[in-house]
Amino acid sequence: MRSNIVILLVMAAYFTVADIAYGIWTYLEWGAVEPIGTAAIALLVILSVFIAYYLWSGLKRAGTLPEDNNFGNIEDESGEVGFYSPWSWWPLVLGLSSATAFLSLAVGWWLFFIAFPFAIVGIVGFVYEYSRGAHAH
Repeated sequence: MRSNIVILLVMAAYFTVADIAYGIWTYLEWGAVEPIGTAAIALLVILSVFIAYYLWSGLKRAGTLPEDNNFGNIEDESGEVGFYSPWSWWPLVLGLSSATAFLSLAVGWWLFFIAFPFAIVGIVGFVYEYSRGAHAH
């Protein structure tokens, strides 16, 4: 996590220099600082620092992670990543409804109004599939 924090802080420094250079360049080119691009690059600085701070605060709570060990092996990071239900049909419903919703950008907005309820049903079914039925907790 330390390497990610350093990378994000280097990115923030780069975006800061790029923002200043962009502001100077637009001022010299057009006689005024272009506000949208300058603000967008400034938001990249804020985003990079925000994520670096989040990782730093998580590092304080979690302690040293296996990827922070310079002499660690690949298998030190191994372990259970999560649980996925192999018999679940909800990812298929969610994927098809999401594909239909994105298809509405090309075909027409009327298709989004058909896909949206199916996406909501897919999300609710996927989240609560272990709350009812044979596999309820």
